[in-house]
Amino acid sequence: MANRIVFKRPPARILLIALRYLGDALLTTPLLHSLKQAYPEARIDMLIFRSTAGMFEGNADIDQIITTPNRPTFAELGRLVGRIFRRYDLAVAVQAGDRPFLYSLLAAPKRAAIVPPKGATGWWKRYFLQGYVEHDNENTHTVLQNLKLADVLAIPRSYALVPPRSEAAAPEALIAEDRAYAALHPYPQWTYKQWTLDGWVDIGRYLAEAGLQLVLSGGPAEQEIRFVAELQKRLPEDTVNLAGQLTLAQLAHVIAGARCFIGPDTGITHLAAATRVPVIALFGPTNPVKWAPWPCDYRQDRNPFEKVGDQQVSNVYLIQGQGDCVPCDLEGCDRHRQSRSRCLDTLTPATVKNVVRQVLGR
Repeated sequence: MANRIVFKRPPARILLIALRYLGDALLTTPLLHSLKQAYPEARIDMLIFRSTAGMFEGNADIDQIITTPNRPTFAELGRLVGRIFRRYDLAVAVQAGDRPFLYSLLAAPKRAAIVPPKGATGWWKRYFLQGYVEHDNENTHTVLQNLKLADVLAIPRSYALVPPRSEAAAPEALIAEDRAYAALHPYPQWTYKQWTLDGWVDIGRYLAEAGLQLVLSGGPAEQEIRFVAELQKRLPEDTVNLAGQLTLAQLAHVIAGARCFIGPDTGITHLAAATRVPVIALFGPTNPVKWAPWPCDYRQDRNPFEKVGDQQVSNVYLIQGQGDCVPCDLEGCDRHRQSRSRCLDTLTPATVKNVVRQVLGR
């Protein structure tokens, strides 16, 4: 870690740069809250991908959200640079990539960022930063990695995730009044993180037999809508399908009212963990040390989860697929995002049911 950044006076304008996917973006909120707690009078803006803006809805720590497409045109890039160029006293980037680094360089005279480890491409970036943390992709949870930037700034750490909030009502009328329900989010963005359709059917019917109504969630992508609809056909008639119908803030509200949530390694599972609901997370190739859902009320400076094995920390119950290679940290058995993962394909419903019984106290 570089020397700590020292300010003669507290920064008045701060830009936090987090060009990440949904779950990764949510994991930056402890650092965001740390900045707000340390500099309550400062204006704090966030630069994020347009597709993740919903994850920060209603977040009181942010003054303005600045969005950019994942792949901006030259015109869009020019407009973005015009909005951030030397507008800030401090820029903080939570990634080691080139784009976040260059945006921080343009935005502020003082900069803190995560950088590649020594010997990796991009090592030179540290010479343009006043504070930095070396990226650790294996042995440090993402929340703790981000919070090391708070240490660089010599400010106290805040460990809690801040889920999105909205005053707009969710369609709760679709859920039976005064009936307990379980929330299932069966479809991750990438195939290599998927559990089987038959597995979801089996666990859904088991939850229904336990007296719980089923509420299915999903994003607006066409293939996700199809998958959730196919699952709904094989579940009890009163199953509620909310796929593609809710904002992230509305979905967080629905999940928070559930008896339990079950989901794969995806952003919505991170969101569910932040709502305090009991979360059963189905993990395969992904390293849980780095990417497990962050448990509620966990405030320690060590990783909440080990690399191997089924585990429980606070409200998060992590189930890991079986195999000597798990977690391989690769994108499926065929090494691409649309390939299957045998460790998840062979994960039995009986394994998940055992954890459901523990969660429901049965």
